[in-house]
Amino acid sequence: MIDIVPIRRALISVSDKTALVRFAQALAAHGVEILSTGGSAKTLREAGVLVKEVSEHTGFPEIMDGRVKTLVPQIHGGILGRRDRPEHLEQMRQLGIAPIDLVVVNLYPFEATVAKDAAYDACIEEIDIGGPALIRAAAKNHDFVTVLVDPAQYDEMLEQLASSGGTSQLLRRRLAGEAYARTAAYDAAIGSWFSTQREDTFPQRLTISGDRLQTLRYGENPHQAAAFYAWGRRFGVATSVQVQGKELSYNNLNDTDAAFECVAEFEAPTVAIIKHANPCGVASADRLVEAWDAAFRCDPISPFGGIVAVNRTLDAAAAEKIAAIFTEVIIAPDADEAARAVLARKKTLRLLLTGGIPDPAADGLTFRSLAGGFLAQTRDTGRVGAADLRVVTRRTPTDAETADLLFAFRVCKHVRSNAIVYAKAGATVGIGAGQPNRIDSARIAAWKGEEAAKAAGLPERLTHGSVAASDAFFPFADGLQAVVAAGATAVIQPGGSKRDAEVIAAADAAGVAMVFTGMRHFRH
Repeated sequence: MIDIVPIRRALISVSDKTALVRFAQALAAHGVEILSTGGSAKTLREAGVLVKEVSEHTGFPEIMDGRVKTLVPQIHGGILGRRDRPEHLEQMRQLGIAPIDLVVVNLYPFEATVAKDAAYDACIEEIDIGGPALIRAAAKNHDFVTVLVDPAQYDEMLEQLASSGGTSQLLRRRLAGEAYARTAAYDAAIGSWFSTQREDTFPQRLTISGDRLQTLRYGENPHQAAAFYAWGRRFGVATSVQVQGKELSYNNLNDTDAAFECVAEFEAPTVAIIKHANPCGVASADRLVEAWDAAFRCDPISPFGGIVAVNRTLDAAAAEKIAAIFTEVIIAPDADEAARAVLARKKTLRLLLTGGIPDPAADGLTFRSLAGGFLAQTRDTGRVGAADLRVVTRRTPTDAETADLLFAFRVCKHVRSNAIVYAKAGATVGIGAGQPNRIDSARIAAWKGEEAAKAAGLPERLTHGSVAASDAFFPFADGLQAVVAAGATAVIQPGGSKRDAEVIAAADAAGVAMVFTGMRHFRH
């Protein structure tokens, strides 16, 4: 098997012209003949690089507005012909087909066009046909042909060319794999767009394609390997710029995503503190610093080593409070210069700025891997307002209780099931998460509210006079009675249990107000 393959002739046809001129000049300096088309040829010619038009090389003109220019035997034969098979070489000689040793192609910007919400016909025109064919042909014949699909690959190839006069089999094989991954991602984007056009959320064949942003030190545990991939167009950790701090871990990224999605639910300035993907304090206020104080008061122990998300530009006052304890990550849409200066004193603290807030109402899919497959579902975009609430008790909640009920139910959406959230004055005062039965979640949340009150030197538990939210219905009255015992005066839950009547009767007997939402927010 041939290892080093010299490069004598290259075909260049790119839409992304980043570093193109410098790359082509380096090829020309090594005596490489350059074939090119359209805009690529024009760019190179204007830069003084000697270029031969593909149509001149093949003797076949571009036709159909450039739709057909490289789909000819003189090009594909030059790429696909095996140099170790005499019959291939003889056919190439007889037909006047010159071998092509390097194919440099990046594809029409279909994904970028779709991202701009372009019209249907405009998107169709950006579906590249010749480009994927060239890439796939070169990748298949990588024993003899080098294929580049990204400007980021140029320098490595040029280094090998300079040191050895060609490219190694190891490099060509790796580049071939990257080439097929690129065309697969491109086709996946096109298939996904067509599914969207016909409003088919779950097509018969669903392909997911991501771009690796980071190879992580390890996964959820040190013995697991992991990487971080970008997929879709949603503000969050994948769009963020890390301003400072240590490298992010798998758990950092997972928890930070949970924090930012939670805080995005709220219109007022809001802070969410997350630990192990569960909120341990969430609060809204007129200012972020006030929201921080209220969120921290809910559980002053768990935030140590936690993740903090805010839904406003981070200011210095809030930054000072957050940085006063050990915080792993802060994520925000932006941060002012004073806040950045405050946090710069904490060298290991990661500050992520996303450039925007994710839309909690935006459509999208979430995934869960299973043995031999995966589950796909639409994002939980459900949200209830005051008009959606159905009062089922004799007492109607007050306006203040209603506001807190809606706040608590939004937080509950981001707590692992079974979930109970107590809230008062726009802040959580007790959170119970992830228990196999609802009554345990209610009791744990109440106990945490009691411990938080002791830490703050308050005479009664934080849950006294609060409201309570449940992510799903109470199957028995004992869960409702547990939140009443904790001091809740109003309750919000989906309803729908066979024993709703018993639960309502228990609420009436305790004199608490209760509303049904008709919407469940399980989170597993």
